[in-house]
Amino acid sequence: MNAEILEKIQLWQENLTDPELKEELEGLVAANNEEALNDAFYRSLAFGTAGLRGVLGVGTNRMNIHVVAQATQGLADYLNAHYEAPTVAIARDSRLHGEDFQKIAAGVLAANGIRVYVYPRIEPVPALSFAVRHLKTSAGIVLTASHNPAPYNGYKVYNDNGGQIANEAADEISANIEKVDIFEGVRSMNFDEALAAGLVEWTPEEVLDAFIANVKKVSVPGFTAAEGYKVVYTPLNGTGIECVTRILEEIGVKDVAIVPEQAEPDGHFPTCSYPNPEFREALELALKLAEEVKPNLVVATDPDADRMGAAIPHKGDYVLISGNEMGVLMMDWLCQQAAKGGENVAEKVAVTTIVSSVMPDALAEDWGFELRRVLTGFKYLGDQIDQLKDAGEEDRFLMGFEESYGYLVGTHARDKDAIVATMICVEMASDYAARGMDLYEAMEELYKKYGYYLNGTVNASFPGETGAARMAEIMTGLREKPLSEIAGLAVTGVTDFATGPEMPRVGGLQKEAPQVLPGTNAIEYRLEGGNKVIFRPSGTEPKVKAYLFAKGETRADAEAVRAKLDEASKAILS
Repeated sequence: MNAEILEKIQLWQENLTDPELKEELEGLVAANNEEALNDAFYRSLAFGTAGLRGVLGVGTNRMNIHVVAQATQGLADYLNAHYEAPTVAIARDSRLHGEDFQKIAAGVLAANGIRVYVYPRIEPVPALSFAVRHLKTSAGIVLTASHNPAPYNGYKVYNDNGGQIANEAADEISANIEKVDIFEGVRSMNFDEALAAGLVEWTPEEVLDAFIANVKKVSVPGFTAAEGYKVVYTPLNGTGIECVTRILEEIGVKDVAIVPEQAEPDGHFPTCSYPNPEFREALELALKLAEEVKPNLVVATDPDADRMGAAIPHKGDYVLISGNEMGVLMMDWLCQQAAKGGENVAEKVAVTTIVSSVMPDALAEDWGFELRRVLTGFKYLGDQIDQLKDAGEEDRFLMGFEESYGYLVGTHARDKDAIVATMICVEMASDYAARGMDLYEAMEELYKKYGYYLNGTVNASFPGETGAARMAEIMTGLREKPLSEIAGLAVTGVTDFATGPEMPRVGGLQKEAPQVLPGTNAIEYRLEGGNKVIFRPSGTEPKVKAYLFAKGETRADAEAVRAKLDEASKAILS
C-alpha cells in the first residue's frame, strides 16, 4: 500500500466520529485488509453529470456522510457563485442511509446560506425533477442509486430546469469538491436547527399534488378502464407505491394488487438482490401474485421510480416487454392517439438515444414525425424539450425513451418518469385489449410491418483500480486498432462519438438547424445488413457495455445474428 493511501487512512482514523464508519475502518486496519483499504482510499469517488454513485462504507471512494458533505460544499460554492439567492429541492429514495445523507446535504446547504426544500418522505426522481421546476429552485438533489444492488447509494444533482446537470456544471462542481478538505473545509449545520431557523422547510404537499395532476394531463382523453381491469404492481421496496397507486386511481383503475413483500420501502431489498425491472428475477414475486389474481398487466418500478418494466399475460405465460419494445410500442400508440385527436403527427418530435433500438427510425419514416438521437443520459432528452420550449413549440414533443426502461411522456419533468410510463402503459394495454390484442401481439404486428429489430447488451465488469485501467485499454484499442469485422459481418462504417459528430435525425419537419452531439466515450461499429455494435463504458458502474443491434426479416433471422454479435462482443471485451 502506497504512502498516500496510508496517509489518508491515518487522517480518517483521527477525524472519524461516526461509530459505524469508525468501527468499519478499525476492523479493516486490524485485519490488515490491504485490498479493501486500497479500494476504499485509492481515489475519491468521481463526481460527474450523474453525480456520485458508489458502495456504502468508509473511505474516499465510498458513499458516506463525509463524502456527501464534501460534495454538497462543492455544490454550494457553485450555486453561490452563479445565483444571487440560490435554493435547492432535495428528495431521497428508500436506500440505506438515504435519510442521513439528505439531512447532511440540507445542513451543509443551509450553513452556506442556501434555502432548502425537502420532501418529507421518500419520493420518486421525477417528483424531484418536477419540484425543481414548480418551486423554481436553482438546483435539485436526489439521494439514490437507482436500480443498483443494496450496498450502493448515490447523489444526483439537477439543474434549474429539473434535468441532470450538464458537463460544464459537473466539471465546475467537481473542481470545487477537490478544493474542499473533507473534514475541515465543510460548513455544516444541524438539520433540526436549520429547520427551526427556516433555512430548511418541508416541501409542501401541494407540490406532489401538482405533479400527479401534470402526469394526468397526458392521459388519453376520455380513457375509461374496462370493468374488472386488473393490474399487479410492485415498487420493489422503493418509492413508486404512493404515486403509482394515486395516478392509477385518478384514471379509474381501481383493481391494483400490490406485491405485499415488496410494498414497503426497504433499502435492504430483501426479496431481490438486484431491484431492476429489466430482469425477470426482480419480477418473480409479482408474477407469482399474478398467477393468483390473473391481472391484465404486471408492472414494476425501480427503487427511485424512474424506470418501469412490464410483463404481459400471453397464451398462459407472462412475457416481459423489453425497454426498446416498450418505447417503440408507446411511440407508435401515441402517434395513433395524436392522429385520432386530429393532430398533425408530422409536426411531432420524438427523442431517443444512440444506444436505443433502430426501429424508431422506421416508425418516423412511416408516420412522418421527427426522430432525434442524443447521447445516453436523460439530461440530453430533457435538453431537447427545453429547446422546443424556448422556440415556443413545447407541444411538439411526442415522447422520449431510452433502452434501459426509461420513458417520458409530457413535459412536466426533465428526467425519465415511471409514474407517467405506468399510466401510459396501462392505457395502451387497455386500448389494445379492447381490440382483442395484448401488448406482445401488438409488438409482433409492428415487427411484421417494419422488420425484426432485436437488441442485446453485453456487460463486462472491471472492478477496482486495475479494472479502470483495463476499461481504458479496451476503448483505446477499439479506436487505435479499429475492427474490420464483427461476428463475420464486415464493418461498413465507424463513428467515434468522442469527436462530437452531428446528431442523427430522421423524418419530420426538421425546421431547426443540425445539432452537434457533445463528445462522449462511445464507439459505433456499423455492420453489413443493417446490424451494428456500440461499445461504451458505463457512467455509473465499473463496466464496459456492448450494445447489440440485429435486424432480420424474421425473428429467427434476427435472433441468429444477435447471438453471433453477443459471442463476438464477449470475446472483444474479455
